[in-house]
Amino acid sequence: MSKNKDKRYNILRLAGRSAWLYIKTSKWSGVLEQTLAAMHSFSWAAAIMATQVLFDAVTAASVGEIEFWAVVSPLALLAGIIFVQQILNGAENFVSDAVEQKNKGRYMAALQRKMQRISAKNFEDTNFLDDVNKAREGANSVGYFAFVCLQMFTFYVVFFVSVGWYLFSLSPILPLTILIAFVPAILGQIAHIKVFSKLEEQNAPLRRKYEYYQKAIVDREFYKETRILGGFRFFHRLFTETLTIVTKKTWQTEHKAAIMRILLNFASFVGLGVSIFMLFNATMSGDISVGAFAAVLAGLSTIFDIMEEAVTYHLSHAAESIGKVTNYFKMLDAEEANGEIITPDFTKGIIAENIRFTYQGREEAAIDGVSLSISNGETLAIVGENGAGKSTLVRLLIGLYTPDEGSVKIGGMDSKKIHPSAIYGTISGVFQRYQRYKMTLEDNVAISNTKASANIAQIQAALDEAEFNEEGAELGTMLSPEFDGIDLSGGQWQRLAIARGLYRKHDFIILDEPTAAIDPIEEERIYNQFKQLAKDKCAIVVTHRLGSAKLADRIAVMDNGKIDDIGTHDELIIRGGKYAEMWQSQAEWYENRA
Repeated sequence: MSKNKDKRYNILRLAGRSAWLYIKTSKWSGVLEQTLAAMHSFSWAAAIMATQVLFDAVTAASVGEIEFWAVVSPLALLAGIIFVQQILNGAENFVSDAVEQKNKGRYMAALQRKMQRISAKNFEDTNFLDDVNKAREGANSVGYFAFVCLQMFTFYVVFFVSVGWYLFSLSPILPLTILIAFVPAILGQIAHIKVFSKLEEQNAPLRRKYEYYQKAIVDREFYKETRILGGFRFFHRLFTETLTIVTKKTWQTEHKAAIMRILLNFASFVGLGVSIFMLFNATMSGDISVGAFAAVLAGLSTIFDIMEEAVTYHLSHAAESIGKVTNYFKMLDAEEANGEIITPDFTKGIIAENIRFTYQGREEAAIDGVSLSISNGETLAIVGENGAGKSTLVRLLIGLYTPDEGSVKIGGMDSKKIHPSAIYGTISGVFQRYQRYKMTLEDNVAISNTKASANIAQIQAALDEAEFNEEGAELGTMLSPEFDGIDLSGGQWQRLAIARGLYRKHDFIILDEPTAAIDPIEEERIYNQFKQLAKDKCAIVVTHRLGSAKLADRIAVMDNGKIDDIGTHDELIIRGGKYAEMWQSQAEWYENRA
């Protein structure tokens, strides 16, 4: 990132942006919270001033200068200020809790919405995934950071300005009592920020690793294989080693921070001593009254307690989170996928012209100089061995990725000029790694078309067409044992994934290797079903198993990121070559089918 861009994330700009986001998110409740904070802050300064008035009155009454009853008014004034102070404190705490609950999750929701707008190819980049992990941590920290930034002005600045003005009115030298302790503390926090920002940069990739290792140990989708095949000790060792590194780095940083805090406390202690000496000297020289001496001496404890709270607690914790907050805003500012919101006309088909695509961090192209077309109503099978580039080609053909070179025209429009969401809205599919959502049966189907209200009749029709026949599974049945529901067999989950693809309205459909783990008989049933589903529409079948590829109108054979050959099943067999070799090696799978 360039230096010019880095300037966008300096402390002052981050503070201003965080504060604005905080108020924007919480709206009037946030404004009320900060107004109460300012009033509460001023009440502390007013209490110190009222204490001087009371002590001066008591001193005057004790030597007979005023009547004793004259002390009642300043006493009532101080009591009233303390009463209002408690009311303001309670009201501020109540509103702050309400604002925290209101804002909770909204920063993370904003990040998730951002993820939807970022180009899908970024998710293949490990550096980007580290940045996402950092940003998630930042989403948990930005609320507190913003609160501290606002409180610095509405509470602490109001307090110190009010007290500083009061001290200056007593003696121009007394406001130095605040600066003596405050300036060294601020300088210490600047060093604190650098230390914890560096820690966050080091910990983000490690944190992503140990979170994955933990998932491999305890998550339901992993634990069976992990336990039976003896992988528990392996993953536990990796988890422990990575967590130990994170803990060690964190401890080393905390150790430095603790030393800084000790030095800050010492600076505050010295500052308090110097302040008391200056106060005593001003009293002995007659610059301030005995009542002012008593009030300020009593108030010094409050002044330094509030200063310590501001610097040692709030600023210290904000300094620890500033690296995370920076990462959060960097992700919100990341470049988004763009283009026109125009629904492509799939009757014009899809045309790829000499496209090339390389994944981030790799030298060898995943797709290298591919050209092909898919006509309206045509089903194209893309076959090849694992790693041949099949899935990458499909992602380019449907606009999920855009080519580095060449062009993909979807419905007559360049995919680089169409917003991805406009393309996705007309595409459906069934994928090899289909999701088993921990929701009801109805929601597991309806999730493929969330723009419209769930249509029960259409959901049931999609399930029937997919031949989903789990006994006892109603539309309202929860499909998750973890949430007091049921689980399905692998075959039933697969039928459910097909129903999900059937339910979604579409002009273009993809079948991306969902039969990789099933037998040839079940595979043929699914492909025949898919052929009916794709009738009169653009369709792509992706597979490395060839038994049902011959059902397609044409077959494109991929090898090392290129199209090795293209034609019908019979044409490819006659020509020999890669397809014929693959067919021969898999032939025994498809012989003597029941």
